[in-house]
Amino acid sequence: MKMLLAVRLLLLTLQPGVLSLKSREISVKAGEMVALQCPYYRKWKQGGSTVTWTSRTAQREYVINNVSRPELRQMGVLLNRRSLVILSASANHQATYSCSLGKPHRLFWFTVSVNPAQSRNMFSQTCHAQESCKLSCPDVNVPAVKTPGMSNKGITWHKEGELLQNHGYLPSVEEKDHGVYTCTRSYLHRGRIYNMTFTVALDVHPKKREKAAAIISPHNHDVVFVELGSPAEIHCKAVMYSDFDDIFWLSGKSVVQRNPELPFSSNSKWESKGEEVNMTASLFFKKVSDDDLKRNYTCKLESVSQTSSFVTVTLAKKVRPSCVPLAVNTVGIAVVMTVTVLLYVKFKIDITLFFRDTLGCHRGVSDGKSYDAFVMCYKSNTDAGLKADDRRWLEIVLEEEFGYRLCLHDRDIQLGKAVANAVLECIEESRTVVLVPTSLDPGLGSGLLSAVHEALVERQTRLIFIKSEATKEMTSGSLPEDLQLLSEAGDCVTWRGRSSSSSFLKRLRFYLPASPKELKIRLLQTSRTELPKTSQV
Repeated sequence: MKMLLAVRLLLLTLQPGVLSLKSREISVKAGEMVALQCPYYRKWKQGGSTVTWTSRTAQREYVINNVSRPELRQMGVLLNRRSLVILSASANHQATYSCSLGKPHRLFWFTVSVNPAQSRNMFSQTCHAQESCKLSCPDVNVPAVKTPGMSNKGITWHKEGELLQNHGYLPSVEEKDHGVYTCTRSYLHRGRIYNMTFTVALDVHPKKREKAAAIISPHNHDVVFVELGSPAEIHCKAVMYSDFDDIFWLSGKSVVQRNPELPFSSNSKWESKGEEVNMTASLFFKKVSDDDLKRNYTCKLESVSQTSSFVTVTLAKKVRPSCVPLAVNTVGIAVVMTVTVLLYVKFKIDITLFFRDTLGCHRGVSDGKSYDAFVMCYKSNTDAGLKADDRRWLEIVLEEEFGYRLCLHDRDIQLGKAVANAVLECIEESRTVVLVPTSLDPGLGSGLLSAVHEALVERQTRLIFIKSEATKEMTSGSLPEDLQLLSEAGDCVTWRGRSSSSSFLKRLRFYLPASPKELKIRLLQTSRTELPKTSQV
């Protein structure tokens, strides 16, 4: 039979011009009242289209609107536009009901099943211990408020068959109040009472932790700096947890008015975020006067759940910053920077060598060069060049004391090679070229010196040009052209004899690349400390 009814409903929904929604399942206890409410349709006008109610069972289908009032009364059905009320449900009322609205017709379905025992869904409610709570009786499928000939007779509550005298109000919830309650809605129609019964399961939770309202800003005894004759604002912000809490400003003991025409006034705004209410009370000054500076201003928080709290602030004249400290600081910083630069320029060589020798601050060597410097001699125009023993002393100091790897013309150039090619090969394998003046002619022609200059420029190899003190005093242009080009292309260091070797060596080492000697010593010490100790037999 149910299958036949379902097929008939399906054929109805397939008719052109019919829009159907899913059926609502309604379960009602036998003998109780139930009301079907046809949902409101925005295109349906209260005084326009008629709401058509239809009843369908496996045996019968009819339009309820076509049934006369006496017959409806005999059936126990009350029809009121969008509402269809079954006064006392029985097996005869068990059917599928539909209501249609407008054109095209919109069908809303209700499947009503009548059960001898209570079969309504159980509703749940939560209350908190030690707090008052009002039980809420569900209003599902109840008659419309203005149903003709029907009046509401109120709600009665029962728990385990015992009538509650307080109409579902619990002044202070306890754990024993947990359980299932029954509420009965009663309606009077034509001298007879009709009931609707619901069950509510009450769950008692522990008492909610009360949150205290508080003023966030400003803090008590804060001083607000203002400018005389200028407008000013002070904002008092608070967090509250009740709509009955409030904050406002006091001037002395008087409440600041909200009239913006006054010299100073107040205003407030609030924002609700769940249980939390953020409120801001603002104090406005049109033009700050001397009298305003003499008053105390208090932001007061009044709460229904706690004692009032206060925050008092005062106004003070804003002091304009003096230009003298700023000027002194600026001059002081400039002096410090100038002195620092001068000291660095004066002691640049000593500072660089200190970091290089003591802290090992030098760039790693990974250019594939074989020598740190290529030492060449050139013929000095004076007799003040380095003597043979001076040159030998310089080479020994650089190699043995400071650990430089030198390519020497008279030692490392292979015999049988052309001089020019051998010199260029040494330049290729060296990071720096050092030209040393000598009184004897080393046999380097001007053509070779020009080739050396071109090689240095092409390979961007650093050049250190050592001059004797006599050569330094010569005017520019007194050197041969090829030497003049080399002296201008490189860094010049003046030789004044071994008596001044300390300053000469410092400047020479400053221009030379960092010596790897210190790095080798550190690696050797590290490797020794990491060797495992052998036990003595």
